[in-house]
Amino acid sequence: MYSNLEECIIDLEKNGHLVRIKEEVDPYLEMAAIHLKVYEAQGPALLFENVKGSKFRAVSNLFGTIERSRFIFRDTWQAAENIIALRNDPMKALKNPFKHVGSGLAAWKALPMQKTSSEPVTAQEIKITDLPLIQSWPMDGGAFVTLPQIYSEDPEKPGIMNSNLGMYRVQLTGNEYEVNREVGLHYQIHRGIGIHQAKANKLGKPLKVSCFVGGPPSHTISAVMPLPEGMSELTFAGLLAGRRFQYSYIDGYCISNDADFVITGEIYPNETKPEGPFGDHLGYYSLTHPFPVMRVHKVYAKPNAIWPFTVVGRPPQEDTSFGQLIHELTGDAVKQEIPGVKEVHAVDAAGVHPLLFAIGSERYTPYQPVKQPSEILTIANRILGTGQLSLAKYLFIAAEEDRPLDTHDEVGFLSYILERIDLHRDIHFQTNTTIDTLDYSGTGLNTGSKVVFAACGDKKRDLCTEVPEALKEIRGYGNAQLVMPGVVALQGPSFTDYKIEQTEMEQLSSALGEKGGIDTCPLIILCDDSSFLSADLKNFLWATFTRSNPSHDIYGVNSYYSYKHWGCDNVIIDARIKPHHAPPLIPDPAVEKRIERFFVKGAVLGGLL
Repeated sequence: MYSNLEECIIDLEKNGHLVRIKEEVDPYLEMAAIHLKVYEAQGPALLFENVKGSKFRAVSNLFGTIERSRFIFRDTWQAAENIIALRNDPMKALKNPFKHVGSGLAAWKALPMQKTSSEPVTAQEIKITDLPLIQSWPMDGGAFVTLPQIYSEDPEKPGIMNSNLGMYRVQLTGNEYEVNREVGLHYQIHRGIGIHQAKANKLGKPLKVSCFVGGPPSHTISAVMPLPEGMSELTFAGLLAGRRFQYSYIDGYCISNDADFVITGEIYPNETKPEGPFGDHLGYYSLTHPFPVMRVHKVYAKPNAIWPFTVVGRPPQEDTSFGQLIHELTGDAVKQEIPGVKEVHAVDAAGVHPLLFAIGSERYTPYQPVKQPSEILTIANRILGTGQLSLAKYLFIAAEEDRPLDTHDEVGFLSYILERIDLHRDIHFQTNTTIDTLDYSGTGLNTGSKVVFAACGDKKRDLCTEVPEALKEIRGYGNAQLVMPGVVALQGPSFTDYKIEQTEMEQLSSALGEKGGIDTCPLIILCDDSSFLSADLKNFLWATFTRSNPSHDIYGVNSYYSYKHWGCDNVIIDARIKPHHAPPLIPDPAVEKRIERFFVKGAVLGGLL
């Protein structure tokens, strides 16, 4: 396999997976705009050979399709899958030790290797401003590293086997950062580096951090992998590369010898600066907030180094392919971590973290003739208390009983739940809790609420396949559109504030209640543009679940409380845009016009769109 990024690029080009762009391209918006169009067309990886303002080349869309990712890791994929499976279920090795001896040997051979020399990455010392300073979206606060591998060690137990390698974005320019001397480091809750920084703060010491960029593609993937407890990201990087992760130390900083670039620096206790805005994977900007600032020590680059980058935005994007890759490699890991769970799907179209679909078992009361959620509620709590899954806002969970379920069939799975859910009994809220840092639908940074919709047992209703008469001609609300069976989008006045919303929603609920039962339509979405929301399933999933906070934005027809439990006859989710929401990502029309030159007939990307 590849010992560096250039070898991968040459291999991709030979096999028709990569195109070189020789014309000068501006890193301010142009490179990102080209990438977005090529990704959308499921096109090749892109090597930008002439980046305006930098002597370094840049590559994007390496992992733009799952087929290309499989091609990159074709020689080591199976070994990586086997070892992750063993770490998830060690009993496999005990049951059949000879079958799995090769996996154990492969893992041993993948252990990180310390070298006395740090070449070639330290061949030249450069400045931050020498890098390709890529800005993806018009309102971004500056240039960012979008595929970094951030390395830190446990201050109480230093050493590479007590390290964390994660992908946390790095802001290189803009805001209040001193050029070439400071960069911003944005990491969310539930991240390994946060534990290291907390320990360093307690000791009153700065935390040494290394930011690796480039190197073998396996190093990039290892930074985003949710690995089994006790498996080092650097061991996994070596396993997937088919070659040990090689490192050395300079000035007390760990250096990845195989990286294309390394930025070293320190994070001091309680030292933050404003970071952002940044166009993020929910399809909106994450806004400016105080995050740790890293004082830059040194910046290194290997000869002919290549800067890998990606662009995030409303899904699907290249990080969608990352998600597919992770799912294929980790396989049934979640089954081992959460007993009784059969499948958990973080819905990409909804921005991953806001919405989860899950399948569980229902074995608690097999003797009861009437089935209701019991075990799956226990499983739901486990899911919402597990790692990154705990950042979800909406969890739809069902028990697999009379027929197989597939959470990736979004319409089929949601329909199954809506046909069976008892809206008086099976909706469960958690308020004043944590949500994704990047989600601005809540009550503050990292804070919001969660809701579980649980269903099992016999079918309770048929779902409408056209808009019910009761949802037509409601004063102040119109353009009712069927989204999918049992779900209707209703267009209403613009949201102003929550006091007015409460009055509006009470009036709407009363109006619907007076029209009589609408049992065939258990879910009503109030929105700004029902034609947009109902145009395709992705619009529905994105707008509904990124623009609502369950505790504040869920209402119901004939809703009531009984001993603190909330129930209703029909659920209404207010998915209108609120004043506190972050702005959506909108491309710059002038830049869109300017990059057309790359896609016309005879141009390097001509015929792709």
